[in-house]
Amino acid sequence: MSAERQPMRIFIFKSETSPDLRAFSDDPGGNKLPAQFRPWHAIGVIRPESAPPHNLNREVIEASIASDGFQLWRMKK
Repeated sequence: MSAERQPMRIFIFKSETSPDLRAFSDDPGGNKLPAQFRPWHAIGVIRPESAPPHNLNREVIEASIASDGFQLWRMKK
């Protein structure tokens, strides 16, 4: 049995209350995302074989999702 973890399907969300705020989660409904930035709207999916947008590091994203259920990031203005 391999100890290597398979890449996860990552869902991308946009906050309506903070328009430049985005989030990654493994939950397609966004239920793990911070309540203070709701409502969240799903805007995309990163397949396990695909790279995240904007050269963001998949390992860092997946580690954050594993520990916190999500990772937040902001779009540059």
